[in-house]
Amino acid sequence: MDARLLEILVCPICKGPLDYLKGEQELVCKADRLAFPIRDGIPVMLEDEARRMSAEEVEALRK
Repeated sequence: MDARLLEILVCPICKGPLDYLKGEQELVCKADRLAFPIRDGIPVMLEDEARRMSAEEVEALRK
């Protein structure tokens, strides 16, 4: 994932920051508890394609 692209991408729902999870190939919005997939190096920034995250998953990212 291109570092410059990661700097400018924001959550399409709340416009908040995203965390890049390299191993899972996801961009995570902690505020909305959504994980947006990255397919073939391209972030899919659609709410319908995002995975809902549990509160426990989001809390684990904060540590």
